[in-house]
Amino acid sequence: MSISFIIAGCMVGSTIGSFLATLLIRWPKGQSVTAGRSSCDTCGRQLRVLDLVPILSHLLLSGKCRTCGKPIAQDHLAIELLAALMGGLSFALFDLLLALATAILGWLLLILAALDAKHFWLPNQLTGALFIAGVGTTASGLGLDLATALIGAVGGFMFLWIVALLYQRVRHQDGLGGGDAKLFGAIGAWVGWWPLPYILLAAAGLGLTAAFVLKLAGRPMKRMDKMPFGALLALAAWPAWIALQLGLI
Repeated sequence: MSISFIIAGCMVGSTIGSFLATLLIRWPKGQSVTAGRSSCDTCGRQLRVLDLVPILSHLLLSGKCRTCGKPIAQDHLAIELLAALMGGLSFALFDLLLALATAILGWLLLILAALDAKHFWLPNQLTGALFIAGVGTTASGLGLDLATALIGAVGGFMFLWIVALLYQRVRHQDGLGGGDAKLFGAIGAWVGWWPLPYILLAAAGLGLTAAFVLKLAGRPMKRMDKMPFGALLALAAWPAWIALQLGLI
């Protein structure tokens, strides 16, 4: 892809990221994602167009509201940046249609990871959309054959569902949420069954790394602390898809 397509991917990604960041703020509060104008969370002032330019507005305003001077949530900028990078990388690696599919996968996984990390919530609407997009990608000839995709979806869901059931029976407490199994199944619809062990192993590695970093920071995890495993699965799945398309796995 030419540099113009990569730049376009970054620009589209940052715009998508701005929407995803708004979704992350509003949806858990039960607020409409599309209705109503954006406003400052502190003073309530409606934001103008110049306040809403992805990434640039945040940098020009030093991450603060123009009116009250209170800080704007840093995760808003982080999501915009990550979505922009996902868009740019997708178009740098692949041709147009595969780049679009790769970017869409990344953006869906990004918002799922953010919601799980912040609210321990994996909405059925998003995991369902991820599954449908995976099957649609397969049907369009960009991904796997349909049988392999469906085996991956069923296998991913059933594996974590059984693990969660056994954990609950043995420990008499929930270890995995139902959303984790649905997410793993939706990921399987994109990558098939054979990359799933790699994704699971990578997610576990990310969790151990996070626990180690917290320990070094003086905040060791306790036995009853929760880990957003769905977020870890989402973070591991996008590189696995790219590796699959590049023939690395």
